[in-house]
Amino acid sequence: MILVLYATPTSANNRGMMTKSKFVVTEAQSGLRLDRYLALNMPGISRSTIQRLIRDAQVTMGPRVITRPSLRVRSNQIVSCELPKEKTLTAKTIKLDVLYEDDSIVVVNKQPGLVVHPGAGQNETTLVEGLLVDRDLPIEDDPMRPGIVHRLDKDTSGAMVVAKTAEAMRLLKEQFAARAVDKLYVARVEGIVTEEEGMIDAPIGRDPANPRRMAINPQGRSAQSEFRVLHRSDSSTFLMVRLRTGRTHQIRIHMRYIGHTVIGDTLYGRGDGRLMLHAWRLGFTHPQRGEYVSFTSPLPSEFSLPDEIRLDEAAGALQS
Repeated sequence: MILVLYATPTSANNRGMMTKSKFVVTEAQSGLRLDRYLALNMPGISRSTIQRLIRDAQVTMGPRVITRPSLRVRSNQIVSCELPKEKTLTAKTIKLDVLYEDDSIVVVNKQPGLVVHPGAGQNETTLVEGLLVDRDLPIEDDPMRPGIVHRLDKDTSGAMVVAKTAEAMRLLKEQFAARAVDKLYVARVEGIVTEEEGMIDAPIGRDPANPRRMAINPQGRSAQSEFRVLHRSDSSTFLMVRLRTGRTHQIRIHMRYIGHTVIGDTLYGRGDGRLMLHAWRLGFTHPQRGEYVSFTSPLPSEFSLPDEIRLDEAAGALQS
């Protein structure tokens, strides 16, 4: 193994630095999975963190960006992994809309434009830093993500649960992994969706043309989104969407796939203004009480649905 450490700017828009670890695969380690290879050669970093770095397009083999942790390394290949410089989380006062809180969880109504946790190339105040003002949050394997068991995109608003104890974090993560969490969104998409309801079943992976974006990819991970029309206007459609899986940018990718990009999506569409995607309801088994609980985040004013639209009825129809 040959290891070189050096700092390099991540992009023109990122004032921070990244530490790059660079390795040459030996004959003895040829054939190992990429995530296992990096875990052996970077003993201070957990395998789950390494897998996340790979999926986040922070690992290259030669000139190629690699996003599959299971890829096998070969002798003499050069493997590089970029790590964000070490940061210290600092509690920062921000406006928080708390929907519910007890000793084990806090459920917030995340506003659009708020990043959930610190990450590479990101210097904004985050939801985690705001929560730390009045709370201690448990750390599992990533000190930058205390209490985080799922996340919402920066520009998505709505209900999000954060764990306040290690036990709650473990139990909630198990529920998300087992697809036992009910996740209902309201989206406003471009154009008129003619079907009253439907299921989109299309795998999602990194975009081969741009590894920092997601796309429908036959080699990606399975992804299912169920939708029901709430209301049609002259040039757009309001949908309720239930996520059967939880892939990065799933609703945004699936809506684009069927030709109805989420309004305001500047990454996958041509929109401006706010992203019209809201996490309306979140349901799960309470990690302490063992009973099913459900939390609803009021629709923002931008989602001006007619008064006669009953979201609870649409949710029930999707569930049946």
